[in-house]
Amino acid sequence: MKYPCLVLDHDDTVVNSTATIHFPSFVEYMKIHRPNISMSLEEYFKLNFDPGVVELFTDICGLSPQEMKEEEQFWSDYVKDHIPEPYPGMREILWRYKEAGGTIAVVSHSYGHYIRRDYEAGGLPEPDLVYGWELEPEKRKPDPFCLLDIQEKLGFTASQLLVLDDLKPGYDMARAAGVTFAAAGWANDVPEIENFMRQNCDFYFKRVGDFGRFLLEETDQKS
Repeated sequence: MKYPCLVLDHDDTVVNSTATIHFPSFVEYMKIHRPNISMSLEEYFKLNFDPGVVELFTDICGLSPQEMKEEEQFWSDYVKDHIPEPYPGMREILWRYKEAGGTIAVVSHSYGHYIRRDYEAGGLPEPDLVYGWELEPEKRKPDPFCLLDIQEKLGFTASQLLVLDDLKPGYDMARAAGVTFAAAGWANDVPEIENFMRQNCDFYFKRVGDFGRFLLEETDQKS
């Protein structure tokens, strides 16, 4: 197959989580600790896209290092009791890919144990490797560490990997590692995000089904 290793983001790529979990958690935390900050879901999507989630909390919301630790615990406790649903069609796509011999890795800003929980709860195939927020900060997206580590551990070349992600840190990571990047555009309808992804990414998919057809057609091709 052309892409024997699929590297998936988690939130808003495989599962619908920002609108249903992460943004509500953010709103609740800010009500308590930064009541002067008000943000729409669209604005939250934009800032997660660029400059990224850490910069959103530190530079824009003004959280100190200690407050960042407190917010992280607040978010973790919230996620513990909320399990996101996979996007319709994603389960079938990933199972067909896995059954055809594909390898699935996850590179995400969520915790690894929650990612594995979500895969199990959603009836998704178990990932072969998971890289989550528990990584040292310098190894998280957008750093290319995870993609290089996947290649080293599983014996793939950069050209055999396909990254699917909805945000710019994933794009930056793929570009830094010389890996093909596909943009997942089904989580939001923010023009700034869609325009950037369409203009800069190797592939852009607005619907899960479109990505599935592409992936499975490439999977059926002989290498």
